[in-house]
Amino acid sequence: METRKIMDIKAERSLLIKELEQVEDISLLKTLKAVPHYGLKNEGRIGIEQYNYELDEAEAEMGRGESITHEELKKQMKAW
Repeated sequence: METRKIMDIKAERSLLIKELEQVEDISLLKTLKAVPHYGLKNEGRIGIEQYNYELDEAEAEMGRGESITHEELKKQMKAW
């Protein structure tokens, strides 16, 4: 049973890597990169200082035009 679980994880990881190799949007890649970072290091929780920093950084990225709309993201996801 444990061997099957390990094989499933490896297969999912491999598929995810192949899909990520096709992504050309840096904002999307940065967002996706943050998910395992917080899951592994902080169990998904951050402090208020980090939260405020990330909000400020996100607003700055939006101000520089480094973001996409929800609709644009949905279109990109359909192309995956």
